[in-house]
Amino acid sequence: MTEKADIVGLITEGIQDKKGRRISVIDLSGIESAAASNFIICEGTSTMQVSAIADNIREHLLEKAGIKPYNYDGYQNSQWIVIDYGDTLVHVFIREMREHYNLEELWSDAPLTEIADLD
Repeated sequence: MTEKADIVGLITEGIQDKKGRRISVIDLSGIESAAASNFIICEGTSTMQVSAIADNIREHLLEKAGIKPYNYDGYQNSQWIVIDYGDTLVHVFIREMREHYNLEELWSDAPLTEIADLD
């Protein structure tokens, strides 16, 4: 498995551990103007769950791979938390904010992989 696949898999596990839903992976590697090679997007049902998902992603990557994010933001209101892993940006939304910003549509020219919910 490549390093890129490893980090996507670990992030997905971290999301699923806290019942994050509607996980999408957008491959932006072919888009020159993109801020990262991957966007991983998911949602929680409440601001408390959004925080818990984001915390778990950070803890999971640190524990399993020794990877710390370069930065993260959004904990102030926990409606949209972004975690920066350099080549991979993770976006954890509450549903209303995800629908409002619609990142999947914004990057619709990039390949999108949807990961099925566990339940």
